[in-house]
Amino acid sequence: MGAPDLLGLTILALLSERDRHPYEMRLLIRQRRKDYAAGSPRSLYRAVERLQRAGLIEEVETGREGRRPERTVYRLAPEGFEHLQDQLGELVSVPLEDYPAFTAAVGLLAQLPVEAAREALRTRAVLLEGQIAELEAQRSGLGRRLHRLLLLELEYLLTLRRAELSWVRELAEDIAGSRLVWDADAVRADPGLLVAPGGAHMS
Repeated sequence: MGAPDLLGLTILALLSERDRHPYEMRLLIRQRRKDYAAGSPRSLYRAVERLQRAGLIEEVETGREGRRPERTVYRLAPEGFEHLQDQLGELVSVPLEDYPAFTAAVGLLAQLPVEAAREALRTRAVLLEGQIAELEAQRSGLGRRLHRLLLLELEYLLTLRRAELSWVRELAEDIAGSRLVWDADAVRADPGLLVAPGGAHMS
């Protein structure tokens, strides 16, 4: 499975509710905090054109309100509904090999001096606390207007951020308490220092 087209799937999901024009879709993406899909208007129109070429959505009508530019209303084609169901089912059921930058960074942590690594982790913890507070505020505010089903991504992000914050704090404490130590200069000179005798990784 290649990288999922999250913007395309979001458009299909919005059209599965009812026929819409791209401007309305853009407003809903912002209102429902679908930040992963909130790109430029051009990217949204390109995605709509791509879905139409693929036969997943269809034009219903083109109209004009007052002096506003013409707006084309689209609907979900039967093929689009099947595609949406298949893709969502796969994304929910199959864990993707996501490799965030932070995962790579902690895998290379030995390249930083111990004190620099600890300070970087402490800084990340402070930023994570801010992100968690912001997500909690968003969920609280939106929860008064939107169904919980539309807020599940916020719940999931909160769970991830809280778990990450707990792990980052614990790692920083292990470094501060000398339960995890290394010499970055020595590691660069001899990476084999990171492997204990017998092949077990050092802790």
